[in-house]
Amino acid sequence: MQKYGISLFLLLILVCSLGLISSPNPAIGNEEIKVICDGQALEKRTLPTVGSFEKLKELLATSDEVNRRIMNKTAAAWDMVRTAETAATSDQVAGNASIPDFSLTNTQVRDVDEGDIVKTDGKYIYQVNQNRVAVVLAAPAEKMAVTDMLEFPQEQFYPQELYVDDRFLTVIGSFRANRITDRPINSPELKIYPPVHPRQTTKVLIFDIKDKYSIKKIREVELEGNPVSSRKVGSCLYLATNKYLDYYRIMEDDASTAVPYYRDSAIKDDYIEIPFREICYFPGKPAPNYLLVGGLDLNDPHREMKVAAYLGAGENIYATRNNLYVAVTQYESRYEPREDITAKRILPSPVPENTNTLIYKFSLKEGNVNYSAEGTVPGTILNQFSMDEYQGYFRIATTTGHPWREDEYTSKNNIYILDDNMKLTGKIEDIAPGERIYSVRFMGNRGYMVTFKKVDPLFVIDLQDPKDPKILGALKIPGYSDYLHPYDDNHIIGFGKDTVEISQKDAQGNELGTTAFYQGMKIALFDVSDVTRPIQKFQEIIGDRGTESELLRNHKALLFSREKNLLAFPVTVTEIKNKNLLPENVPAYGEFVFQGAYVYRLDLTQGFSLRGTITHLHPEDLAKAGNHWYNSNNNIERIIYIGDTLYTLSKETIKAHNLHNLQEIKTLHLPQ
Repeated sequence: MQKYGISLFLLLILVCSLGLISSPNPAIGNEEIKVICDGQALEKRTLPTVGSFEKLKELLATSDEVNRRIMNKTAAAWDMVRTAETAATSDQVAGNASIPDFSLTNTQVRDVDEGDIVKTDGKYIYQVNQNRVAVVLAAPAEKMAVTDMLEFPQEQFYPQELYVDDRFLTVIGSFRANRITDRPINSPELKIYPPVHPRQTTKVLIFDIKDKYSIKKIREVELEGNPVSSRKVGSCLYLATNKYLDYYRIMEDDASTAVPYYRDSAIKDDYIEIPFREICYFPGKPAPNYLLVGGLDLNDPHREMKVAAYLGAGENIYATRNNLYVAVTQYESRYEPREDITAKRILPSPVPENTNTLIYKFSLKEGNVNYSAEGTVPGTILNQFSMDEYQGYFRIATTTGHPWREDEYTSKNNIYILDDNMKLTGKIEDIAPGERIYSVRFMGNRGYMVTFKKVDPLFVIDLQDPKDPKILGALKIPGYSDYLHPYDDNHIIGFGKDTVEISQKDAQGNELGTTAFYQGMKIALFDVSDVTRPIQKFQEIIGDRGTESELLRNHKALLFSREKNLLAFPVTVTEIKNKNLLPENVPAYGEFVFQGAYVYRLDLTQGFSLRGTITHLHPEDLAKAGNHWYNSNNNIERIIYIGDTLYTLSKETIKAHNLHNLQEIKTLHLPQ
């Protein structure tokens, strides 16, 4: 069975999970920011700077990534990974007498917030909604009403995620403007031919929300490039963007787009370029892109944003409160001698590329990030959750090789442990040959790894001794888990797909082997109390082949509270009406029957108990659906709770239900 992964864009969104590779602030009015790339004197390591346009061309000429683009190679199918992200989250915030408890965005690291399309402060709901931001009075549910609808009619600004706290609403999105006039590229006042190169930036709009009926924009900042990721720690916002370099234009001595830029209205409205002497790079065939990172303290609106730029900075990032790890895939083309009998000579023959992951470590301190060490391990990682730090050691899970091969180049999976200086301490290699990693979760002294090709092995790994990690046990069952979520120290929830293994035959009826086909969505509770014998304690199958959920691609779609025995997520369900008519060798897809929220009760005694379903679709939607459904404005995207009220949100509607009996309290239709 072939399982398709996420797009490159979403993969890049996994690049920056947290932090700031920072610099001292520029002086007000200065045209250039002052970036210290080499870190402070007390740091262990330093990084070189690009320095000049000629040096940039020299570096790009050595880039394997450029060569790969020129040769028009495609990434291996196994490297098209799905976002099987796990999250350790604080399930609720203790309220006071006036504000009830409420759900938070499902994040990777406790107390480190991640941007999402929906946020709540316990009284109001804030939602990215069709290039607008809706502000809704949500509690009490009986009085639910729209208090404001933030629109951007004169701007080429497209909001994508937001943050909220007691004082500020922060909206992050994409912005396109003309490089010369900085007016929106579709401005009727702008008539230029031929078209000029547009600015593509990631813009942050900061609003004062003390008065919910009179919300005011107080600040704007921009970083060149497409949005990669952002994080918010306390009052500090960290933003990362990715700017691709026009290799051909640069190599033809056109430096017009060779340096990145940013803007901060706390300094001035003009864009500020970052000179070559202040752009750092990682040695070793850097990729042709800039990673720009910026940070600002929302509580200090007059303090300018800190910005830094790195050439070929990385693909995935993992961060703790003290350290930041940047992972970079390094591809090395290899050739082996091959005898050409016809030509009677020895010719070089290409073999599968050798891939390594380079890990660059940075120390985090008071909003600054300083380069400190680096390490290398074989293989490539799935995503940021393949990395972890615990008690001074760094753990990483990788896959080498290719699952479709059956020779020494077949896929194998590995765990590596590095010390504080990023030197290899311990390892386990060659786990589950022929399969690849679908999800990883590190939890203290244990690690959990799911691999898949025809069955789903869940491996339990002992990481207590960093010098001698061991596989404690494994559970092999049909299906796979795209996403692992901790329930407690001895139980973990898996979200993925059920599978069926079917014998394949040729036209003459000869057996060709078996193939695994995915079926409906599967949720399972695994008991790992006995680490040598993990068991699947409970499971639930939703729908048939074709059933999908955003949760399998985005951990933020999950609502989970162990204290409330609450588990909920959006899902699109398909069902096969007549299973007696299925073809012999290939399972059929089901017909669309439902889109909305599945709400479960989950405990260790009864397992998964479906409490009910909620949909925003109208009866006529179901009548017109046919076999498939689409991204309707009535599709439920997020589920949250405030106190004892459950809220489901789509672009057109917000519904409030009693959390205990799921009785509807009120339906609010949003302006369209």
